[in-house]
Amino acid sequence: RRPSTEGGSTAELTHQTAVLVSVSGAEALLIERGTQQTADTMEPPLAHARRGCIPWNGLLLAVPLITFWKLLTTVKPTIESVPINAAEGTDVLLLVHSVTGDLLGYSWYRGERVENNQIIASHRIDDSTSTTGLAHSGRETIYPNGSLLFQNVTQHDTGYYTLFMIKNDLQTESLAAQLRVYPVLPTPVITSNNSSPMEQDTVVLTCGPETQNTSHKWWVNNQSLPNSTRLELSEDNRTLTLFHVTRNDTGPYMCETRNPVSVSRSDPFTLNVIFDSTQGGSSGLSGGAIAGIVIGVLAGVALIAPLVDFLASDQRDLTEHKSSDHNQSQGHSDNSPNKIDEVAYSALNFNAQESKKPTSASHP
Repeated sequence: RRPSTEGGSTAELTHQTAVLVSVSGAEALLIERGTQQTADTMEPPLAHARRGCIPWNGLLLAVPLITFWKLLTTVKPTIESVPINAAEGTDVLLLVHSVTGDLLGYSWYRGERVENNQIIASHRIDDSTSTTGLAHSGRETIYPNGSLLFQNVTQHDTGYYTLFMIKNDLQTESLAAQLRVYPVLPTPVITSNNSSPMEQDTVVLTCGPETQNTSHKWWVNNQSLPNSTRLELSEDNRTLTLFHVTRNDTGPYMCETRNPVSVSRSDPFTLNVIFDSTQGGSSGLSGGAIAGIVIGVLAGVALIAPLVDFLASDQRDLTEHKSSDHNQSQGHSDNSPNKIDEVAYSALNFNAQESKKPTSASHP
């Protein structure tokens, strides 16, 4: 509202200043005393508002302060694992946040219960002294802010740990934190139940070694497994079963293991599938393979046909030659009696002429 007189304006300004001073004093008190509140020294910032009219700027300043005051009274300590997932052999810190200043000390216990035989270490704040307990392995260190460091962690360190806090008024509070430790995975190895399967056999491939909290994935020909009714994975994906294998299932196969801190892949594994002739020549053959066989057969026939014709031609020539020789020999055998008769006849004629010569000589 607009002031009507100068005196009224001065009075309203003085009242506004008093409200702001009251708000600032409450804030200072909260900062100085933390979450401790008493009736004599602290009252809600709007207490002055009940006594008279308050300008809007003072009211808007008081509202955020109330929110801040409530946050201070509700913030509780928390514990963070750094890192969240630890590899075996590394260091892990259970880091404590938002610890108030009214504590006498801390104690860390292994497990989710506060038991004397499971105490790891304790720290007293007033004299900054630390002591170890029965569950201390020699690798744990407790810090003044309550944080606990683990060095060279092992899988045995995996589990829950409890932080037990004692306040100045002897009230206690406990918080639980989880430590997760995983092994660095070695290179997996693929083994087979049948090193040389025949076609149509069933083959089981296993990815080893077996480790906890590890996922498995298979690859064939550098690709993820195809959807096939002849392929079956176990519940944990560690074994791969191949039904009715063919020569197209040779691979190579690889398996991959993974956990929150490491990934590893096996060397390629090739399956040596042996062809079984009793199963039929076309068993397991693709269309391309069959086409190649047909083309090869046709090419072979094309190459063999001229050779067959050449051999048949030679056979015909040989037969004709033998037939000609036989006819000639037959002809010679038929003419030989005539020749003998001619020789005999010539001989007789010659003898006859010789016998006539003396007769003709006696006439003179």
